[in-house]
Amino acid sequence: MSLGKAVRSLIKPARGLLASSEPALKRSYAAVSEARAVLEHELDSIRAAGTWKAERIITSKQGPQINVEGSRGSILNFCANNYLGLSSHPEVVQAGIEALKTHGAGLSSVRFICGTQNLHKNLEQKLAEFHEREDCILYASCFDANAGLFEVLLGPDDAVLSDELNHASIIDGIRLCRAKRLRYKHMDLSDLEVKLKEAQSSRMRLVVTDGVFSMDGDVAPLRGICDLAEQYGAMVFIDECHATGFLGPRGRGTDELLGVTDRVQIVNSTLGKALGGAAGGYTVGPKPLIDLLRQRSRPYLFSNALPPAVVGCATRAVELLLASNEIAQSMTAKTMRFRNKMTQAGFTIAGSSHPICPVMLGDARLASLMADDMLKHGIYVIGFSYPVVPKGKARIRVQISAAHTDDDIDHCVDAFIQTGRKHGVIS
Repeated sequence: MSLGKAVRSLIKPARGLLASSEPALKRSYAAVSEARAVLEHELDSIRAAGTWKAERIITSKQGPQINVEGSRGSILNFCANNYLGLSSHPEVVQAGIEALKTHGAGLSSVRFICGTQNLHKNLEQKLAEFHEREDCILYASCFDANAGLFEVLLGPDDAVLSDELNHASIIDGIRLCRAKRLRYKHMDLSDLEVKLKEAQSSRMRLVVTDGVFSMDGDVAPLRGICDLAEQYGAMVFIDECHATGFLGPRGRGTDELLGVTDRVQIVNSTLGKALGGAAGGYTVGPKPLIDLLRQRSRPYLFSNALPPAVVGCATRAVELLLASNEIAQSMTAKTMRFRNKMTQAGFTIAGSSHPICPVMLGDARLASLMADDMLKHGIYVIGFSYPVVPKGKARIRVQISAAHTDDDIDHCVDAFIQTGRKHGVIS
């Protein structure tokens, strides 16, 4: 066979193969195009509703004063979870640098293979000590801690009773377990009791609540919850992400604030807010539970270990709080200064005495426009709207930090007054 014939004999089947694949390619392109149209329609509906969440770009370290791309000069930040101002505390930063030098950038492994360093065990011990619990297990985030707990602890013969406004990570975590799910009305002890009676035939009962509800800054009625749990033979779980480090006389959290530390069995919390603000979450509780989580908790087993620098920063933050409660105690006066001045100006502030101070506005577009105008006054705040909060409950969530000065707070209030008058929120 000549070379030309050989080439033609190969080309002909290839052409046939390409021709036969053309309809499949067209179908594939059509599917992608259809999906793109669906996604664009959904995005347009978000924009039209005024609930689009743009991401401002910060060009400095986190702190009470930041630099924001597109804005001139320093901006006062009033919407970070940096409750104690530790995100850029020099000792916390230096601890991260030292950990990076001595233990490297990362572990390239999950914990049970070759991802557990002495740094991780040391932090777990200190967190258990801080919360006055038997043991602790670290996760990549508190979202992971919530995702990894309920599936391991509860089976089909058990019941979980959850506040209807619990954080999304709690809701998602509960969905992963096979227990009977009972949802009680927000902070409603009477409804919780009804649900506890309904769950009496279950093997184990677990009451699940945020210690502090992050959108409104309201504190769960833990004394009443613990009373009912003991009456009906249930355990109590709390998520302390917006309480750890600054609520209670020593900053131990909601359980310390309300005097029920020894009546709450399981606590999940985060390293990503008051405790340095980098990343990571954890569960503290009875040692047998922590041991079981190490064996079966999927987010723990299938996620890389926390980076050494993150662990170093968090460890120093916890050490500072174990050594002194001075930072935690400074929060109350600053929080009440803001709340009182804003209320006197005519604004509606949700919650009571928590550093989360939601300025209630109702309309999503209004919240977004006011937040943009606040930035022009040198104040960084963000409008919160559906689906982060219920429809009709849009607000600007202000968060007070121990690092804010009285002058910072007064400047923020003055900016709100000017902006509120412009938009007809106050007279």
